[in-house]
Amino acid sequence: MLKHSLFISLLLLPFFSVGQTDICTGNLGENIFTSGDFGTGTANVLPGNPSIAPGYNYTAFPPPSDGAYTITNFTGAWPGLYNTWLRIPDNSPDPNGYMMVVNADYTPGLFYDQLVEGLCGNTQYEFSADVINLIKTPVTQHIKPNVSFLIDGVQFFTSGEIPQNEQWQTYGFTFYTEPGQTSVQLSLRNNAPGGVGNDLAIDNITFRPCGPEALILPTNIANICEDGDPIDLEATVVGSQYDDPAFQWQISTDEGLNWEDIPGANAAVFTHNNLSGGYYYYRYLLANGSANLQNSRCRVISNVKVVFVVPKFYEFRDTLCDGLIYQLGDETFTQSGIYQDSLLSSLGCDSIVTLDLTFVDDGLIEAETNVMDLSCFNTQDGAIELVTVFNGFSPLDIHLASLPTDSMVAFLNLPAGNYRLSITDRYGCSYQEILTVNTPPPFVVDVGPDLTVSLGDLVQLHAFVTTPYQSLSWNQLVDPLCVNDCLNPSWYPIESDTFSLTAVFGDSCITSDTLFIEVLKDRRVYFPNAFSPNDDGVNDRFMVYGHVPNVQAVNRLTIFNRWGGLVFDGTDLNPNDQSTGWDGTFLGKPAERGVYAYMAEVLFLDGQVARYSGSVSLLK
Repeated sequence: MLKHSLFISLLLLPFFSVGQTDICTGNLGENIFTSGDFGTGTANVLPGNPSIAPGYNYTAFPPPSDGAYTITNFTGAWPGLYNTWLRIPDNSPDPNGYMMVVNADYTPGLFYDQLVEGLCGNTQYEFSADVINLIKTPVTQHIKPNVSFLIDGVQFFTSGEIPQNEQWQTYGFTFYTEPGQTSVQLSLRNNAPGGVGNDLAIDNITFRPCGPEALILPTNIANICEDGDPIDLEATVVGSQYDDPAFQWQISTDEGLNWEDIPGANAAVFTHNNLSGGYYYYRYLLANGSANLQNSRCRVISNVKVVFVVPKFYEFRDTLCDGLIYQLGDETFTQSGIYQDSLLSSLGCDSIVTLDLTFVDDGLIEAETNVMDLSCFNTQDGAIELVTVFNGFSPLDIHLASLPTDSMVAFLNLPAGNYRLSITDRYGCSYQEILTVNTPPPFVVDVGPDLTVSLGDLVQLHAFVTTPYQSLSWNQLVDPLCVNDCLNPSWYPIESDTFSLTAVFGDSCITSDTLFIEVLKDRRVYFPNAFSPNDDGVNDRFMVYGHVPNVQAVNRLTIFNRWGGLVFDGTDLNPNDQSTGWDGTFLGKPAERGVYAYMAEVLFLDGQVARYSGSVSLLK
């Protein structure tokens, strides 16, 4: 069931006393936000919109985009998890516990708002929440979340930047309500801009009364004999913030899970006079005045005090795996039977202990396991699944290395290595096995060293990729023959740039390599200083010579005589082409011998057009 509470941060009105580190130093009451842990569920993502974030969109198909949130129990189960985000569960021991994940909006603004009613005036409260920055530690240039907390629309507390340390942080503070005040409007505001970063998760929101230290001293278990005397439990209140302290003693019959008021037990001292053997759990409620004592939102709870009445007679039944040893007092037993001993406790209580002991045959526990190796050499996504245990008596104590569990589960996100699986059943029969999670060979891409080339040089790369691989992709390439799966591209680069090749294998094995190609803008063009149009096949025309493809075309070539008269005007000429250029004639007749001026516009491979001028001698 979803618990409708958010990552709140509180901001108080000016008359409230507050501080970021002013966490309650006394005792706390019950959590008013009973839904502040967002509940629990087997579905990875809560399907329905809980409507708890004003101005934000809910998505059941994470990861959330900017201005959206989701309720989930594990980000690592999302198929499209951003590679900069942490793979984390919620901040609780419950594997199905939910948390709230928020991708902050581009515009700072409120993302939580809730009215809290039924409070007591002139009473101290503590508000806290667990928050984590979702960006991995090595990632840089990402915005850190920053949240402010408001009460009744007034900012009074700011978290500052949430550190990018992959750790849950608890933020909280205390404040006093005004005399007669019974409600506050809590709001949470995002201060940091959206975009790259500003992503966080929130869990365990609590809002509780805070009072003085409410103690039952000493805190250790009080032991008395079954044939001993009653014992007094005394409430110790440290602090003077309650001018009219009121008490209500309580008892629990299920080891502290549920509590009941003890009728008439309202004094500072309570006498335990039940001398029947067993454990007795006590605590008391404390409030400033009897009226506040009746309101669970206005009172605090003391520590739990346990009274143990040592029984006169003990009867035990136990079962062990054959081959183990049972010790009772100073004696050890290795066979089934009924044994009796008299023990004297450190309190001087005499007890008669009867042990009904049974040894069972070792059933030779066996386990069926499934080991999943790493998907890539640089990942930690190995897994060991415990499929079935044979011949063991439940409950089973299961450990993989230092990872405990009490059910048939898969141990996920394991690095490569050897792991000791140990299983012990309820009778102590055990099983051990060494399991190995292997890592595949390194998945490597090598595109070669950086290069320096001149404009117009042909670059030919010979990339190497560890096989097998599923796909290859260059970040950019101009080789028309290199479309997919290209290891040996060739092309004429025109600008200095960085080129990278990425290889993919499986779902998570991605590797790449880059090289930088520096292109020197050499203009490799040549103009002869003389030519002889005598039809001997040597230097018969004046034309532009150039290194192709450095030189792409001669856009225009014009030649003038010594009086400035135009004798040749050619356009769109090919460099090095004997059929183009000036053949030394003017108006169909051989031009006079002498010096002529020329102007040329040359187009190069990078699209640049350069203008050249000079003189050339016409020889006979």
